[in-house]
Amino acid sequence: MRETVITPAVIANPKTHYGDAKASTRHFITQRVTGLLNVLFLGFLLFIVVRLAGQDRADMIAVIGNFWIGVPLALLIAIAAVHMRNGMRDTLEDYFHGSMYRLTMLLNTLFCLIVGLAGAGAVLKIVFWG
Repeated sequence: MRETVITPAVIANPKTHYGDAKASTRHFITQRVTGLLNVLFLGFLLFIVVRLAGQDRADMIAVIGNFWIGVPLALLIAIAAVHMRNGMRDTLEDYFHGSMYRLTMLLNTLFCLIVGLAGAGAVLKIVFWG
């Protein structure tokens, strides 16, 4: 299988179709929306950190076990994992191409999925099962 070589002249030509327009737009919007949500959740996260400073494990479980604290915290972890995946995608696009890019993106997606599910699952376990 022969890969197409994309030169700067091809990219600079506005009539050239370079990549999937819908996927690129979706990536752009997802990156901005998750970034905005992360900024909005920053105040909530700072409240949690300050509230739990110097507390023992029982107090931490009591605070995170509250439905109105734990569920948004799990949502924040999931949103951060999506934002992390998209941010790493931008870096991987610069350094890898072809089948190596697909492999690194697969590993990136699996890593972010595992981190997001493990973090959100741990918080939700505390919320619903103590």
